[in-house]
Amino acid sequence: MYDCVIIGAGHNGLVCAHQLARQGWKILVLERRDLVGGACVTEPLWPGFKVSTASYLVSLLLPEIEQEMQLAKYGYRVLPRNPSSFTPLPDGKSLLLGPDLKQNQEQIAQFSQHDAEQYPRYEAMLEKIAECLEPALMQTPPDLLPLPSTWRSIGLGKKIRDTKTAYHLHQSLKSLGETIPEAIELLTGPALPILNRWFESDILKATLATDAIIGTFQPPSAPGTAYVLLHHVMGSAGGARGVWGYVEGGMGALSQAMAKSAQASGVEIRTGVSVEEILIQNQKTTGVRLSTGETISTRAVASNADAHVTFEKLIPTGTLPETFQNAVSRIDYSSASMKINVAVSELPDFTCLPGNSEPGPQHRGTIHIGATCEEIERAYDDAKYGQPSQKPIIEMTIPTAVDKTLAPPGQHILSLFVQYAPYQLAEGNWDEIKEDFADRCINRIAELAPNVPTSVLHRQVLSPLDLERTFSLTGGNIFQGAMPAHQLYNLRPVPGWSDYRTPIKGLYLCGSAAHPGGGVMGACGRNAAREMLRDGKP
Repeated sequence: MYDCVIIGAGHNGLVCAHQLARQGWKILVLERRDLVGGACVTEPLWPGFKVSTASYLVSLLLPEIEQEMQLAKYGYRVLPRNPSSFTPLPDGKSLLLGPDLKQNQEQIAQFSQHDAEQYPRYEAMLEKIAECLEPALMQTPPDLLPLPSTWRSIGLGKKIRDTKTAYHLHQSLKSLGETIPEAIELLTGPALPILNRWFESDILKATLATDAIIGTFQPPSAPGTAYVLLHHVMGSAGGARGVWGYVEGGMGALSQAMAKSAQASGVEIRTGVSVEEILIQNQKTTGVRLSTGETISTRAVASNADAHVTFEKLIPTGTLPETFQNAVSRIDYSSASMKINVAVSELPDFTCLPGNSEPGPQHRGTIHIGATCEEIERAYDDAKYGQPSQKPIIEMTIPTAVDKTLAPPGQHILSLFVQYAPYQLAEGNWDEIKEDFADRCINRIAELAPNVPTSVLHRQVLSPLDLERTFSLTGGNIFQGAMPAHQLYNLRPVPGWSDYRTPIKGLYLCGSAAHPGGGVMGACGRNAAREMLRDGKP
């Protein structure tokens, strides 16, 4: 019998498995697909090309995980990007941003001297707040709400731990001093008013606003989008604070390194097997049943799937308390993201910064297509009525500009993350329209780099429906649940159950459905393992 079966070999599941195995637990990881990594994978889509089909950049991965899993030993290497951001304009101008503050100011000064002077202060403000909040990512959120006792019995030990955690959080916030109001606004408010207060040039505001809406079904004027601005300065996996990097060999190289580290610690991993049901007797996990009919006995189960899959697909109806089941059914999975992967015969040749014989600064970072705040808002307006954006907002990266291992010589990969592609369409279905929408995206890029359409060799189009089918992401939501304020911290996945436990004894959540949510971070899996070890082997 296993001490724990982990459902899903995404990065959080692998982190959780490693943590438990290091403490002597007998662990089995089950993965539905034929490769590990969940949405953090590299796939050979076409001869000679290795494509990060879903996630495509790394920055938030906890340094503690890198060290504990010895990821460098198993082939994990980050390639920093400099510059890290490029925003081209149709009038021939452009904005390059990167880790060099002086160069950033020179670039911004093309559009506004005021903004060039403000930018270091803005970054410093974000960094101060991020440094205060980052420790909370690695902590189990405290249950502080006066929830009915019928929902859950909470022991004295947990109450004491929650009180200590809340006190430490209070002290961290206290250190912010006069910037507390700004911190509260960043955590709960909309991004656009903040950017409007700090800056006057639309290209800078739109570049930053694009980052604030990635993966969401919201415009930058909506509450909750400001929180993502903090990601701009959080994490250091890209080589420095706030720098997002490419993983050499694609994102799957990170997952492969994690899998090798976990296996070296004694973890067993099986791929190509689908869990159909979590077996429960007397409100306690006893095992899992696979699609083949095979049953596997285990003392505990940690699900790396989202809450909908875990509680509404893998557990028989009527097993969970009604209040918990109702809370799960209310989780918002709104999403409007599409991923398009393109193999091209040459680099994009931007009219505002010509040249594509060799990768230039305009090719290395994230390329922002849709460079005004009004364009972003209008793109959202289409989607809120169930229509894919007429002028999509695109974040394009070209990993082959930095990583020569991914494509044949002279050829390249364009990775397009597209907003807004609503999961629920007003008419038609994604299987019928996704190729036409992908054409719209390619033509949008061609407005700034005219050679792109004729350079396309192959492409893969992953609609929100495809993201759901392929990666078991409900609604195509890349975060395993939207991340507005009411679905963060001690409210994630539902109030009263933010400590990775569930109403079923021995059943835990270890993926992005739990705190701190989405992103290639690993904190969800690491935190869950800590709570499981605290409970001991069931």
